Amino acid sequence: MAYVPVPKDLTKVKTKVALNLTKRQLICFSAALGMGLPLFFLLKDSAGISAAAFVMILVMLPCFLFAMYEKHGQPLETIARHIIQTKFLRQKERPYQTENLYTVLQKQRNLEKEVAAIVKGKQQNPHSSHRG
Repeated sequence: MAYVPVPKDLTKVKTKVALNLTKRQLICFSAALGMGLPLFFLLKDSAGISAAAFVMILVMLPCFLFAMYEKHGQPLETIARHIIQTKFLRQKERPYQTENLYTVLQKQRNLEKEVAAIVKGKQQNPHSSHRG
């Protein structure tokens, strides 16, 4: 009897569109093909076939990386964005700051006591503000 492994986490399963490739992979491979082949045919007469093939590979490599590389479920552009943010855009030193919950609760309690005292004072002397 044939044995077919079923993944336990179905979120990692990706839908295949054509040729057992995902839509993302098809788009990236098509972009690589669209950039690499014309470049190869433009360079093969002037630079030679080996040099043209090498340049074609260098131009197509980023598209292949964007199509295939994934770490912890995140594609390459997400990882690159996180690296750029942490290295260049955000502050280098991020001080650890907390807000003391008990201080906030104490301030709230003091405010409630103050409001209760004001309300109690108005209820005891309802006619003290009117002179007549």
